[in-house]
Amino acid sequence: MKELNKIFQGALSLGVSLLIILVVAVALLGVHIVPDGFVGVKQTLGNYNDLELGTGVHLVVPFLSTVYQVDTRKITISEAVDVPSKEGLIINLEMSVIYRVKSDRASEIKQTVSGSIEDTLLVPYIRTGIRDLASGYAASAFYSQDTRKQIADTLKVNLETDLNENLIVEDVLLRKVTLPARVTQAIEDKLDAEQKSQKKEFELVSAQKDAEIEVERAKGIAEANEIIAESITEGYLHYRFIEGLNDGNTEVIYVPTETNLPILEARNK
Repeated sequence: MKELNKIFQGALSLGVSLLIILVVAVALLGVHIVPDGFVGVKQTLGNYNDLELGTGVHLVVPFLSTVYQVDTRKITISEAVDVPSKEGLIINLEMSVIYRVKSDRASEIKQTVSGSIEDTLLVPYIRTGIRDLASGYAASAFYSQDTRKQIADTLKVNLETDLNENLIVEDVLLRKVTLPARVTQAIEDKLDAEQKSQKKEFELVSAQKDAEIEVERAKGIAEANEIIAESITEGYLHYRFIEGLNDGNTEVIYVPTETNLPILEARNK
């Protein structure tokens, strides 16, 4: 009898322990933690709660309720699209779109959007928007950084308008443009020709400046010679003659002239 009591008490203790563990496990299953940067969307018996759960600990009914976490942080999506230019040439555009989900729209998105937010909401608008914009530009225009920025800025405005209800578009970046080989070559040839033309124009201007400098130098020499010629008078020649006699280091040769003006030839002894 005592043995039966011991067995019964042991079984009872084990049952109580298992019951406590089960209760704790169920209780833990009813605790849900929503981390920073996320909101929770609770679904109970197939019905979504319209009120989102904020950051922190939340209690739900195990097995009857499920909490889905929706990321509301900034997310970057990269997309590569082949688009036709104004003249029908195919251009490959690689872009990045930075966006985030509006926290107060998470429950509505969960109820109405099938699949991922990016594939269902964002990507279709990106592809349609960039195609519509690209068709208004010639292929050569995409070579310009200003054109790329203009397209990216316009696409951002359009996405903000189309997705404003559920998403916030932070920025749109047009990272890379791949043009057809013949267009790239034509643009490079044009730039090379422009550079050569600019070089020749610079050389022409430089030559003109050099010529002007030479003309001015010649004018200066001519004016200097004219001044020197005007300064050589009879008085100056007499002065130079007397000065030559006084220095004692000259040999004088007198040559008569029609004006009785002596011509002085002086040589160092």
